[in-house]
Amino acid sequence: MTHQTQIDESRYETGLRVLSEVDGAAGEKVVASLAGIAPEFARYLIEFPFGDIYARPGLGLREREIATIAALAAMGNARPQLKVHIAAGLNVGLSREEIVEILIQMAVYAGFPAALNGLFAAEEVFAEEG
Repeated sequence: MTHQTQIDESRYETGLRVLSEVDGAAGEKVVASLAGIAPEFARYLIEFPFGDIYARPGLGLREREIATIAALAAMGNARPQLKVHIAAGLNVGLSREEIVEILIQMAVYAGFPAALNGLFAAEEVFAEEG
């Protein structure tokens, strides 16, 4: 095994660990869904966001999910990913009320349509979570 392979394996393994902490089994579904079209992209998805960024010290998973929910809501075109991260936010300790407040805050900086779309996505996730 080359040094580069060892580094990559470490990033991948770290990414899998962090992804499971954040998303539980949802991350595995995303990876599996990419297996037929772009398995190497699934690896990038694990290594970079979760192995490199989410694993950094400085912010906890809870704070990272606050930032991610806000960013995805502000984008306004990432509803499936927003729903995944709303569920992840619940998984890492955010309350429903906190998620709603994050999305209401987006009305100020991203506009009312982005906030509304985010709130409706949250409503769907909350109903699915029971």
